[in-house]
Amino acid sequence: MADSDKKTLLIKRYASRRLYNTETSDYVTLEDIAEFIRDGREVQIIDLKSGDDLTRQYLLQIIAEHESRGENVLPVNVLNDLVRSYTNSATTMVPDFLAASFEMLQKGQSQMVENMTKANPLTQMPGLDAIRAQQEAFLKAMTGGQVPGMGTTPAAPESDDQKNDEDLQAIKSQLAELQSKLSKMDK
Repeated sequence: MADSDKKTLLIKRYASRRLYNTETSDYVTLEDIAEFIRDGREVQIIDLKSGDDLTRQYLLQIIAEHESRGENVLPVNVLNDLVRSYTNSATTMVPDFLAASFEMLQKGQSQMVENMTKANPLTQMPGLDAIRAQQEAFLKAMTGGQVPGMGTTPAAPESDDQKNDEDLQAIKSQLAELQSKLSKMDK
């Protein structure tokens, strides 16, 4: 990774509301900024005249544009909950919760890609490994712990059937525990 990929890309907003990339000395659009971020760059947008940091405002605008084009990532109930969080004491917890959730999601995606690239007999069956990884990531996210068999290798060689049976039992156990917790929360 080059040094320019590691440092924050400074974008200046002129009075005309045009956005200027200080690295390449040219004007950019919101879509260009979204692409920089997708490529792993950190971006900071500063108002040239006042010096105010406008990054949050423009990132929210990028998200709003994607959502309005039908690229719905945020379900309506999540958006409702976000709006509610601005009016109650949850405001202090929400940023930390969202950051931790996205970090867990990114780690889960990385783990899924890693699992798919390892030598695994299940990867020869199209789609099966991806489904299994999604289920394990979901269970891990819901239980807040490690799902048995995820990202680990057995100490002694086992048959595929035995390993699959153990994984299935572990998933069933985790699911039963989760259902138990959910039923207690409803009461």
